[in-house]
Amino acid sequence: MTKVITPPIKSQGIKTKLVPWINDILPNKNGKWIEPFLGTGVVAFNMGFKKAILNDTNPHIIELYKEIQEGKITPQIVKNYLEKEGEELRNAGDNGYDHFRLIKNRFNESPNSLDFIFLSRAGFNGMMRFNKKGQWNIPFCKKPERFAQAYVTKIVNQVAKVSHVIKPNWEFHNQQFSEIIPLAKKGDVIYCDPPYYGRYVDYYNGWTEEDEELLFNQLKETEAKFILSTWHHNDYRENEMIEKFWNKFNIITRDHFYHSGGKIENRRSIVEALVCNFDLDKEISEHNHGIKEKPKQLSIFELTNEKVRTPNRVDGLANL
Repeated sequence: MTKVITPPIKSQGIKTKLVPWINDILPNKNGKWIEPFLGTGVVAFNMGFKKAILNDTNPHIIELYKEIQEGKITPQIVKNYLEKEGEELRNAGDNGYDHFRLIKNRFNESPNSLDFIFLSRAGFNGMMRFNKKGQWNIPFCKKPERFAQAYVTKIVNQVAKVSHVIKPNWEFHNQQFSEIIPLAKKGDVIYCDPPYYGRYVDYYNGWTEEDEELLFNQLKETEAKFILSTWHHNDYRENEMIEKFWNKFNIITRDHFYHSGGKIENRRSIVEALVCNFDLDKEISEHNHGIKEKPKQLSIFELTNEKVRTPNRVDGLANL
């Protein structure tokens, strides 16, 4: 597939690296793409469907993309906004934190999509989190030069690409997932990326075992095809929801690495899973489909021995 279209907002757990994997197993693109847990939108924007029903419990995500769809937010508007607020951030006291607080407080009192983009891109470690009052709850990244011209251009280009992908007939909803899945019909594809059970949740992303069971029951009964993203296991434990619910369907897995800090020793692995209710092509590998194994890197000792052996082989051939 072509280069992945990246959305203008960021969040931990974003599925950018999994997009080609998901795209490879799609059963068809004739019906509607239905996504009850939209998140940043990165999967929906890269699947190539003409019709879509997109939902998230976070109203700020839905409002942003509706405003892009309606032309209320354009690349030029975003450019003007980020250049202005970026300049204020660079010159603000407390190493930029004063202006970050101003934007955060303004957003929490009266949310708007431009401030939402700012907070998403200026928050610590690309995280998106809201407290029990539904207010933005991520601190500043401590980079007063965050919105340098190159970074502004990058975000503006992302808005431009998304604005071309979003179709006029796409539906955006701010409801519970249980209200969206029943809208699917035969020929549609439902993609679910729910909050992971047992992992951190926030105001808009609470998740219980009862939620998982309801999701399972709805997907079990749907006439549509579905793909579910979840985690299979990590270095310490297995996802108990796999055995309890999802093992009844087809499952493929893939290794995923992430960093919890800047040091290499903080590199952790998790095995991601895609669950689906349809047969997969024989060319789809059960594990690590689409990942090319890196060639083994020889040590200096091995390289030295290789150089010693090679002339002997050549000389031997020359004497034949």
